Amino acid sequence: MTHSVFAFLVVLGILIFFHEFGHFLVARLFGVGVEKFSLGFGPRLFGRRIGITDYRLSLIPLGGYVKMVGEEPDEELAPGLAAQSFTHKSVLQRMLIVFAGPLFNIILAVVIFFVIALFAGVLILKPSVGAVKEGSPAFNAGFQKGDLITAIDGAAVTSWEEMADTIGHSGGRELEITVRRAEGELVLRAKPERMPTQNLLGEEIQRYVIGVSSAGEVLSRKLGFVEAVLQSLRQTYAIAELMVVIVAKMITGAISFDTVGGPIMIAQMAGDQARAGISSLFQFIAVISVNLAVINLLPIPVLDGGHLLFFLIEAVKRRPVSVKVREIAQQVGMVLLIMLMILVFYNDITRLFFSRGL
Repeated sequence: MTHSVFAFLVVLGILIFFHEFGHFLVARLFGVGVEKFSLGFGPRLFGRRIGITDYRLSLIPLGGYVKMVGEEPDEELAPGLAAQSFTHKSVLQRMLIVFAGPLFNIILAVVIFFVIALFAGVLILKPSVGAVKEGSPAFNAGFQKGDLITAIDGAAVTSWEEMADTIGHSGGRELEITVRRAEGELVLRAKPERMPTQNLLGEEIQRYVIGVSSAGEVLSRKLGFVEAVLQSLRQTYAIAELMVVIVAKMITGAISFDTVGGPIMIAQMAGDQARAGISSLFQFIAVISVNLAVINLLPIPVLDGGHLLFFLIEAVKRRPVSVKVREIAQQVGMVLLIMLMILVFYNDITRLFFSRGL
């Protein structure tokens, strides 16, 4: 348990620091004064004041914040601080300051994936057959356990994912599949059939398959600098896209909110990843960092996306959203956020008790 709590604090600390540092850095770039840079909420534990900024560690480690000069439109400013006021900056500058938090979470993920890809390479699931389903197209075509699929319709295949994707998009037409066996290479003909299967979200979908399962053999492939950059960008984009789809499906009711996890689940997963090794832990940090960026960009008041929505309206109407409207929206957003926190804590506690058989 102690191991999981420590891993959780490390994960959360890194994520919060990069998010708030994004806000802080761009704010200072545009000459906005920063009064507080806090990791955590609540009472100040300790810190140091440099200039007008109080860099602090606060009691509750479930977030953080950057308090800028003139952050609220009706805030009274000390003499001489108007030039450093957030509210007095242009709409574009304010939008960039707010957007910098989620952006830095994305950058963190890209950097982590890049370093891992450059020094550890990528693991590739080989397109080797572990089992052949009886009566399937592959069974009728003569596939055997241990076959290594090397090409489909003359195009080279280097991974199980690539092979499955090619078959899945075949439209059911007959394919010429080259396999390698102990005695050499041979070409087998199989016509994929449309079968129900599950996607990453557990939803049932129809997909073309030939009826083989993976042998589970993996190989590590080293990447050059440019390849590592492209790989990190692809991974980050794929996770962000998946997160957007998940959020959209939750809003429409296609996915249950029971799947949402909170601090307890993150702590458990962080502990598991830490035990698996430093590389696994940092990959977990990268995934959570992307998720945090996507969630923060939702157009909900009190989140960065809500602030961006207000600034966008201001840019279109050429005048700020009224203080009253902002206050009401902030209150609604806070209620939604509290309800979400209650939900994730409930889900976490339910999983914890059921997993222990209580």
